[in-house]
Amino acid sequence: MRISMADISADGPFSAFPGVMRWFAVVTGAGVALDLEGVERRVVVGEAPLRFEGAAAPACRLLEGPTRDLNLMTKGGRGGMRAVALDAPWDEDFRVRALFTAVPGRWSDGSTIFDLPEHTLLWDDTGAGAAWRFKPEDSPGVAGWWLGHSP
Repeated sequence: MRISMADISADGPFSAFPGVMRWFAVVTGAGVALDLEGVERRVVVGEAPLRFEGAAAPACRLLEGPTRDLNLMTKGGRGGMRAVALDAPWDEDFRVRALFTAVPGRWSDGSTIFDLPEHTLLWDDTGAGAAWRFKPEDSPGVAGWWLGHSP
C-alpha cells in the first residue's frame, strides 16, 4: 500500500504501475482531466476518488492551473478510498487504515482523541476494528479521505 500527495504543475502522462489498483482525488486546485482508454474523466475537488488500474498511465491535462492530488495505490488484496462523511463513523474492515485530513479537525476511535491539522496522515496497521470518526472544525465540502488496504 502506498499513499502519496503530488503537485501537478504541467500537463503530461501519469507513471505506469502495472498490477496496481489506484485511487486518485484532487485535494486543491481546479482539477484535472484524465484520458483513460480514450475516455476523458474530469476529477475536481469534492468528487469521489477515481479508481483505475495503475497500468493505464493516463494522459493528464490541468483544468485551470496547478493541482495537488492524493493517491492510494495497492497491489493485491482489497483496498479503498472514500471521502469522510460528516458525522458518520468509518468502520470498514481493513488490515491497514488511514485518514488524510483536508482541513483541521478532531479524530476519535471512541477511546482516543487527536486534534489534527490539515494535510495530516493518521495511520493504523494494528487491524483493530473500532469505528473512526473525524469532525472538521468547519463544515467544508470534503473534510478528508478514509483509506484502507488488506493484503
